[in-house]
Amino acid sequence: MSLKKTLMQQGMRLMTDPRVMRLMQDERVMKAMMTAMSVPGKAQTFARDQVEVIAKAMALATEGEVKDLRRTVRKLEEEMARMKADRPSTPTGTKKKTASS
Repeated sequence: MSLKKTLMQQGMRLMTDPRVMRLMQDERVMKAMMTAMSVPGKAQTFARDQVEVIAKAMALATEGEVKDLRRTVRKLEEEMARMKADRPSTPTGTKKKTASS
């Protein structure tokens, strides 16, 4: 935690420096900073996409597909339970007689 605090203090000290303030007003510098800040998100998205491509190539289920399947199974189980509860109950002790009996 002290490293983070130290970095924040150094950053704040740099931001008050007139040279840095002038540099930060340059549109090209701000654009470069924004691009640099977006790199981790783009890398994570690229990696996630590549994992999905490889999973599909190897005929493996992706995490999203497994979640969808679990959700579908849960809905079907709930619907079956509801249908069983709505079904008129028949006495369990009686059996239908067949013609051969």
